[in-house]
Amino acid sequence: MSKSKIPTCYASCSIGTKPEHDLPAKLKAISSAGFDAIELSMPDLLSFANSYLDKEVSNYDFPELCEAGKKVKELCEENNLKILILQPFANFEGWSDDSPEKEDAWKRAQGWTQIMEAVGTDMLQVGSSDTPNIKSSPTELAHDLAQLADLLAPKGFRIAYENWCWATHAPTWKSVWEIVQKADRPNIGLCLDTFQTAGSEWADPTTKSGLIEGINEEALRKEFYGSLQELSGTVPKDKIYFLQISDAYRMDPPLSPEPDESGLRPRGRWSHDHRPLPFDGGYLPVVEVTKAVLGTGFRGWFSTEIFDGRMQEKHGDDMAAFAKKAMKAHERLIKEAGGE
Repeated sequence: MSKSKIPTCYASCSIGTKPEHDLPAKLKAISSAGFDAIELSMPDLLSFANSYLDKEVSNYDFPELCEAGKKVKELCEENNLKILILQPFANFEGWSDDSPEKEDAWKRAQGWTQIMEAVGTDMLQVGSSDTPNIKSSPTELAHDLAQLADLLAPKGFRIAYENWCWATHAPTWKSVWEIVQKADRPNIGLCLDTFQTAGSEWADPTTKSGLIEGINEEALRKEFYGSLQELSGTVPKDKIYFLQISDAYRMDPPLSPEPDESGLRPRGRWSHDHRPLPFDGGYLPVVEVTKAVLGTGFRGWFSTEIFDGRMQEKHGDDMAAFAKKAMKAHERLIKEAGGE
């Protein structure tokens, strides 16, 4: 257990840089640093299933993934770790009712629900959809999430809905909060994120300044800090299921504003490879975002989720040592944000 009163989690997908850094090794490193839980990433579960079952397992081989998931649950218990959530469930909401994408989304939802049972978690992280040509109405998006919540409810499962700052229609905390309110289900809440919050309203990886331009910096600051104040004053603490923690590098040179060959928008590319620990070279107002979340009264799970392409050159290959640095960053963040 960490020294902080706030429970600590580490996203399994965001530690380790080499092939030998498999899921069992990640669990040992995370546990040795004193974290209380993991976010179980589907890519990690897939990789583990391939090794554990000694065969190629696909995203849709749900019985095999459940079998591997039961073993992952055992490994977590051996390492005194809880599985806080299964993630990331992407591009679920917004498809037209008769589309093959809608059919696929529900097939995945039913399969992931089985995996949640197998690994022993009650929470599914859903990222706001980043696919073009989906419905734009918050009411329609909320309807889809409400249906998913109703699928999960009989098992006592919850949805943590996260704004991805490159999402098609819900890139900000306020936009996902509107959708959660419209969905109006007791088992839907928010996954807030320091990177996603600041990355959607404060920062821009396509500009030289690293900030949103077209507005002077003083006005930008006033607008962003007003948004944080609104978050503190309007989101009930019990509707925040957990807070993900990471910073971001200022991009030099700036990223192209155009989508890449896969269609990924610049903030998505930024997210994938340029998110260090707090206090480790980034420039986002991570402490201020954390203060705003704590200002709601929330004292629940803080989860480290970093994607740092410079991790190996900066910190080497020792996952246990890096996990300890992550814990120190967590403790410093709590102290500076006034969470004790």
